[in-house]
Amino acid sequence: MSDNMKIHLKIWKQDGPKDKGSFLERTQEGVSSDMSFLELMDVVNEGLVKEGQRPIEFDHDCREGICGMCSMVINGNAHGPKKLITTCQLHMRSFKDGDTITVEPWRAKAFPVVRDLVVDRSSFDRIIEAGGYVSVNTGGAQDANCLPVPKKDADRAFAAATCIGCGACVATCKNASANLFVSAKIAHLNLLPQGKVENEERVINMVAQMDAEGFGACTNTGACEAACPKGISLENISLMNREFTKAMVKARS
Repeated sequence: MSDNMKIHLKIWKQDGPKDKGSFLERTQEGVSSDMSFLELMDVVNEGLVKEGQRPIEFDHDCREGICGMCSMVINGNAHGPKKLITTCQLHMRSFKDGDTITVEPWRAKAFPVVRDLVVDRSSFDRIIEAGGYVSVNTGGAQDANCLPVPKKDADRAFAAATCIGCGACVATCKNASANLFVSAKIAHLNLLPQGKVENEERVINMVAQMDAEGFGACTNTGACEAACPKGISLENISLMNREFTKAMVKARS
């Protein structure tokens, strides 16, 4: 692989939520195929600073595919062209010398742009807060064998719990739906005995908060699962819908 690629970039720049943004076009030379995409952004920013220009703001934290902060739409794909990875795990060997790469922020009403590629995802935090807590008895830790959990339920709960809340599902859905995210957070608690005490209240409150935040309806196209870096299953949305219907019927009766 080449260690001296030339990459043409079109990167979204927007000074603030109410400002009109535009694409910054820039050619970056000497790009190593071993660079991660965020390292490429670092190099671009170094060049901008040397030229006396404002660097491009973007979110990042762990750079290990765990935190979900590195939210970028790259050539129309959330987190880029590769499957089951975050932006920080995307390397420049996925591109070719001379390629043009367009970089944009998550675009959704519930994810307003803060600046450039940074969006406000606090709506996700408010949805989680609406779910409340899990009731547990205080005192000594219970022996694991005293609380049997069917392996199928445990596997589904752990799989749902891998959601990192990055918002790729929202950025990919043409309706900007958060159903995959919300259903994953509901599933990983409602499937386990510890979370069943508040399961009805939890699903009603979280779905209500999701709607209040302005997320759209599920399209049933499966784009969210395809874009999810952790491969969260659409089955969780079915579980959420079933749990929500049961909870609403019981609440009204």
